[in-house]
Amino acid sequence: MKKTLCLLSFFFLHLLLFAQKQKADSLEALLTKAKADTSRVKLMWQVAGVIYTYDPGRALILSQQALFLANKIKYIEGQSKSLGALANTFIKLGNYPKALEYNLQKLQLEENRDNPHNLASVLMNIGIVYNYQEEYQQALVYYRRSDSVIDQYNIKDLKHYSMLALGDVYDRLGNTDSAFSYYNRTLVIANNIRDEDFIGSAMVGLGNVYLKQENYPFSLLNYRTAIAYLRNANDDDLFCEATLDLAKLFNKQNKNDSTVYYAYLSLSTAQQDGFTAKELDATQFLSDHYKKRNIIDSAYVYLNKVKVLNDSINSRTRIRELQIISSNEQLRQLELEENKKTAQMERKQQLQYLLIGIFIPGFFLLTLLLSRIKIHTRVIKILGILSLLMLFEYLTLLLHPYVAVLTNHTPIYEMLIFVSIAALLIPGHHRVERWLIEKLTHRNDGSIRLRKVKLKVKKPLD
Repeated sequence: MKKTLCLLSFFFLHLLLFAQKQKADSLEALLTKAKADTSRVKLMWQVAGVIYTYDPGRALILSQQALFLANKIKYIEGQSKSLGALANTFIKLGNYPKALEYNLQKLQLEENRDNPHNLASVLMNIGIVYNYQEEYQQALVYYRRSDSVIDQYNIKDLKHYSMLALGDVYDRLGNTDSAFSYYNRTLVIANNIRDEDFIGSAMVGLGNVYLKQENYPFSLLNYRTAIAYLRNANDDDLFCEATLDLAKLFNKQNKNDSTVYYAYLSLSTAQQDGFTAKELDATQFLSDHYKKRNIIDSAYVYLNKVKVLNDSINSRTRIRELQIISSNEQLRQLELEENKKTAQMERKQQLQYLLIGIFIPGFFLLTLLLSRIKIHTRVIKILGILSLLMLFEYLTLLLHPYVAVLTNHTPIYEMLIFVSIAALLIPGHHRVERWLIEKLTHRNDGSIRLRKVKLKVKKPLD
């Protein structure tokens, strides 16, 4: 069922367009006032998650900016959600390779975290992208992995999505027994939670299975019951599919009036709601139906409509291809801009390191210059401690990135390495400090003796 993919991939968004825009406006208002970086990241991916259905360009910018900021502040949840928002936006644009790329990046994050719900969701979404690309075996692998996580952690709110996804992919693979089993389990869960849309979806799936098995009475029962539920749920997309499937069932039974009635019902609903692909399916079916019955005039009329709809779909496909190219370029420009900012920040940081590196030996030389004047030993000790602290902190700043990579960000190993560095620095510092104090004391004592000699010379002899 084509509807299954849409239902699964965007299951967290069920608002009407007007409500979506209202929610997006309120979130945008909060975003302009947000001060904390984590709050800004959260609001950006939330806005992107609402507007991607009607403004994918803006959603792409917001989710990419959210990802950049989340990476900068090492906000893992923000990185995960931003990657998910990017993936969903690219699905909407029809750019499935990019959607898969960002979903796989999100999966790498979630595999290292303790968030089973997020892990199950991203595994399911990867399966959906493979399903869109008609790579059903790959889709099945990720659906199974998702279902395994859902079972292990008893994630109840995702279970019916998982069952429906598995039923759909087995149906596409022609495994009617497995498809029947999963559609049935979906129906049980959907009845328990009283979700009419899922009840209708499961029953359409069962109708398809029974139709393939040529069990026409049970197929008819499931299709008709599904249509009632889908009408109540206002799910016109799947309603178009179910009514056309029912027309195909009546066509197999040579019931011409019912065939035409349900095919027209599917066509009119698709035309009313602007479902061009569904309209094409119904039109093609009617054209073939009239052609087989030698009703040439009607067959010709619908054949012309098929041509017009194909041209329209091809035109939309070209527009979508241009959107994909445009979105890729937009993303590239955003990455270039972020790389430029990162380079500027790195140059600024390197300059600061250079200044600190110049200051520390300069500070030590200043301490040596103080040997030319009389100075208290305690002052020398304080200056020595300050220089040691600055040197240690400077080494920590320089070495920390390399130590983090070497230890794979393991805190206990990082601490042991820096403690070892400190253990080497402190004895060296004490030796330098003793040498400096001895030198200054010697010079000061020499100065005092020299002054005493001068005083004796100036004093008159008896």
